[in-house]
Amino acid sequence: MRAISQTEFGGPEVLTLIDLPKPTPVPTEVLVRVHAAGINPVDWKTRAGGGMAGLQTFPLVLGWDVSGVVEEVGFGVTTLKPGDEVYGMPRFPHAASAYAEYVTAPSRHFARKPQGLTHVEAAALPLAALTAWQVLADTADVQPGQKVLVTAAAGGVGHLAVQIAKARGAHVIGTARAQKHAFLKDLGVDEVVDYTVAEYGGRDVDVLVDLVGGSSSAPVKPGGLFVGVPSGVAVGHRDDIRTSPILVEPDRAGLEAITALVESGALRVHVDATFPLEEAGQAHALGEKGRTRGKLVLEV
Repeated sequence: MRAISQTEFGGPEVLTLIDLPKPTPVPTEVLVRVHAAGINPVDWKTRAGGGMAGLQTFPLVLGWDVSGVVEEVGFGVTTLKPGDEVYGMPRFPHAASAYAEYVTAPSRHFARKPQGLTHVEAAALPLAALTAWQVLADTADVQPGQKVLVTAAAGGVGHLAVQIAKARGAHVIGTARAQKHAFLKDLGVDEVVDYTVAEYGGRDVDVLVDLVGGSSSAPVKPGGLFVGVPSGVAVGHRDDIRTSPILVEPDRAGLEAITALVESGALRVHVDATFPLEEAGQAHALGEKGRTRGKLVLEV
């Protein structure tokens, strides 16, 4: 099978198209024929020696977001069968090797692909949407009427987080450059702040989701929650608020909740650009500029 591999940490040029043996599922695993693989900041950070690099070994095949079709099931799998269209974020933070034509992973790291989505759209969802869901639903338990502030609101996690917060009845504030404000308004954001001009001036936020790192906790009201999302981001210290870092986990129940939001029309994913598998390096180079709306996806 074709795969994108690297034998050292470095820039996008270390990503090379190679041939690897097709994997075989062990008991409780499924073999998935990958149709598309989503790209996330943790991918290029790991490629360069940061992110989850400490958990990887060479040769390394990057990628966690997968959408594809089950081709084979291992002994003991009862929830999926060959021919099922699935999506997921298997094995994170250990290698899932999604930049390839096939992956094997525990069956319960996948869920059925949302109806109406292409594989490209579905591949853009798992890591980013699960991050947003685990922050807003599991950690913050956002309630109707609460105020939620999301930084980098037009990015991969951000544009999904604002929609999930809205679906839970929150008043949502998002930060982005002025040229992305119309995009956020279209997603339902109630207030948009141009972070290049000024920070949000209120002091009444129930939940602040920091997707950039280094955000001030000042907008969080006493008793509120400050969540630092990027791996390694330190959260500010205030005695009158709660603070929490977070790292996303494989989560079939979360994926099924996300599927329900997608199929109800409450959540839509924006794919900014797609690339063929062999152009993974170009995709990383674009992503590292930090100016994309939504997600980048490899078509396999």
